[in-house]
Amino acid sequence: MDEVAGAIADPVRRRILVMLRDGRLSAGEIAERFEISRPAVSRHLRVLRESGLVRDDLAGRRRLYRLDTGRFAELAEWLGQFVPASGWEHRLDALETEVYRTRRERRVRDTADQAKENSA
Repeated sequence: MDEVAGAIADPVRRRILVMLRDGRLSAGEIAERFEISRPAVSRHLRVLRESGLVRDDLAGRRRLYRLDTGRFAELAEWLGQFVPASGWEHRLDALETEVYRTRRERRVRDTADQAKENSA
């Protein structure tokens, strides 16, 4: 997780991640959107790749970068402990409990009705 946190600490790398959210891009396409040198963009891409946040695929002579969202899950889970639970979580839990209770009551009622029919 420390690698991921370190990788997203830089604003340029965060912008690259946002760009890649919409799909694969080549290093050149990414570099065009910045006023920094291509070698600097390449270094940022290397950090993102080494942290596991992006993957690169060869497409002919081009290297296309894409997000690898798996590494975000661990960070999001850790950050989640600092975000207060929304009221929705409690409400959804209550709804789930009510659905299970209603289903259970319906099964009991259906079983009783079926038993009455069979004994008649």
